[in-house]
Amino acid sequence: QVHLVESGGGLVQPGGSLRLSCAYSGDILSINAMVWYRQAPGGQREAVAAMLSEDNTNYADSVQGRFTITRDNAKNMGYLQMNNLTPEEPAVYYCHVRVVRRDYRPLEAWGQGTLVTVSS
Repeated sequence: QVHLVESGGGLVQPGGSLRLSCAYSGDILSINAMVWYRQAPGGQREAVAAMLSEDNTNYADSVQGRFTITRDNAKNMGYLQMNNLTPEEPAVYYCHVRVVRRDYRPLEAWGQGTLVTVSS
């Protein structure tokens, strides 16, 4: 079993910044991918940033240049730095991982989400 806990959401003004955190724990041998998703009220869940490895990251066009995904394996933490947030970006942000368990079987897990509100 893998457990994810997001934190760092909150209220920010347009143009402001937030750093979301994703603490992961459990039966993890390795992480194949970490992806941050967001879901606005009434909207579809969309991927905004993905990390396959330290030098292999991808971003949605809408956040390219403003969001940065990182991971600290020593601390079992993932992060999403979000800069220059816009009023169109309030959503619940979710952390998702694809891992290999210690028995070498794959597993996917989701966090519970953290709410980001952008408003003046």
